Amino acid sequence: MESGGPVARVRNCLLPLDLYYVVEEHLWLRREQDGTVTVGMTDVAQTTAGRVLVVTFRPVGRHYGRGRPVAVLESGKWLGPVRAPVSGELVAVNAGLLREPDLVNRSPYRRGWVVRLRPSAWEQEVKLVQSGPEAVEAYERYMAERDLDDCVHCEGYELP
Repeated sequence: MESGGPVARVRNCLLPLDLYYVVEEHLWLRREQDGTVTVGMTDVAQTTAGRVLVVTFRPVGRHYGRGRPVAVLESGKWLGPVRAPVSGELVAVNAGLLREPDLVNRSPYRRGWVVRLRPSAWEQEVKLVQSGPEAVEAYERYMAERDLDDCVHCEGYELP
């Protein structure tokens, strides 16, 4: 579950360059060797939300269209859905988040992943997400336009 590649830094927010991003939703995606897509919250998301207190999941085994909620994260200052960044069957959830929801904060790119989907329209929908330098530029613009603060990393934060 490691990125293992180069990492960009935007306002102290870490963005592994080998992932795909949905900047407006603060999601990252990684295509796995078996064709599934692992989805998690970005470093920007964990900073914005604050310490995640509760994670709930939608049922595994069902198909969710792009943009449909597959999980809900709750912190002391935020409650919001994790939306499917691509259409597909929800094949796995990170049960570790039920015991330790703040893994989203401590390990957003490793142990804090949220769900895994088997995409049904990857070739079409991958064109709707960003990666590499394009994603970094999009995050720089997004954070500047909204005057977002730098990312803050909690004690025990795991680098990507």
